[in-house]
Amino acid sequence: MEDIIQVKYALDTFYFLVMGAFVMWMAAGFAMLEAGLVRAKNTTEILTKNIALFAVACTMYLLCGYTIMYGGSEGGILPDAWFGNSIADASVEEVLASNGDTYYSGSSDFFFQVVFVATAMSIVSGAVAERMKLWAFLAFAVVMTGVIYPLQGSWSWGGGFLSEAGFSDFAGSGIVHMCGASAALAGVLMLGARKGKYGENGHVNAIPGANLPMATLGTFILWMGWFGFNGGSELMVSNIEEANATAQVFVNTNAAASGGLIAALIVARLLFGKADLTMVLNGALAGLVAITADPLSPDPVVSTLIGAVGGVLVVFAILGLDKLKIDDPVGAISVHGVVGLWGVMAVPFNNSDATFGNQIYGAFVIFAWTFVASLVVWAILKAVMGIRVSDEEEYEGVDLSECGMEAYPEFTNK
Repeated sequence: MEDIIQVKYALDTFYFLVMGAFVMWMAAGFAMLEAGLVRAKNTTEILTKNIALFAVACTMYLLCGYTIMYGGSEGGILPDAWFGNSIADASVEEVLASNGDTYYSGSSDFFFQVVFVATAMSIVSGAVAERMKLWAFLAFAVVMTGVIYPLQGSWSWGGGFLSEAGFSDFAGSGIVHMCGASAALAGVLMLGARKGKYGENGHVNAIPGANLPMATLGTFILWMGWFGFNGGSELMVSNIEEANATAQVFVNTNAAASGGLIAALIVARLLFGKADLTMVLNGALAGLVAITADPLSPDPVVSTLIGAVGGVLVVFAILGLDKLKIDDPVGAISVHGVVGLWGVMAVPFNNSDATFGNQIYGAFVIFAWTFVASLVVWAILKAVMGIRVSDEEEYEGVDLSECGMEAYPEFTNK
């Protein structure tokens, strides 16, 4: 029996680590997607943001974020501890004495959770692209990954008051994706639109990205990483029931992405008369975001439909935000915010333990806290150091002003 417990512990720990590595690879997906959807003159800076924010997120979550999120807040609002490293691995004796209740290492749990934090912050990066100061962005990342995200995470996954209220979000349509989009929305409103994006009489000027092959590669990487995002959230794979559940999560995740892509492709064809690749890419991501709140309960056909609704929503959300002159170069607020809300609200259709009232309550709390807290932080940064580059720097491209180098020196227009 002891040998079986040890083997199960080793297997579930290994599974957790591999799924975490999958989610870490999503950082590359975000970097490629965003670099493909911005103009060539802003490519180096967006890549710098993405790799730097990952390091900032990992460091802040290590120093305080993990403790805030999982340090103890049973049914409460504030955590029992704010600072310190609460990572703890059980000894062999403790694992055996738990009789299987302790089935993965604390370090593997931290690793899996920390890559989720980086995902939430990556959402912000794309939305504020092409006109935000690099150091202002990284300063915000410190607060976002160290306090804002972990505190709202403690209210649900950490056993806080949203968990007690019955809010259900399996892998984070609201807790990760809508949270990141809420912070992004606050930043975009404080920052303003790119120069030349909006004309008179509500006219919207398209600003195409520089590298659609790169954006497509980024989407495929994110699609693959999402199997770790949702599959790892099952937390166990060492028995038949959990192994079957993990497989079901993989199948449903893939089905939803496919449904979202196909729906966005059809809607784009009907609206524009063309197969708009950027809408297609965002449709796939929308399907993934939509199913994340509950990738286990539906069957694959229903999962496809949930993803398809997300694919339709994201097209109209992107167009709607442009009408409101909310400039989001990569569609992050629409994909992760609007569709993240849909994913949260879709849970009760297949999960009898969830109610629409509890889901609305949880979504409102996550949005309100993240948006208001982020707005305050952005306002402070704007007053202290400024958050927007100058008009000349924006025209020349932030690659040179922020990083001193160009991604495509032979091809970038001067």
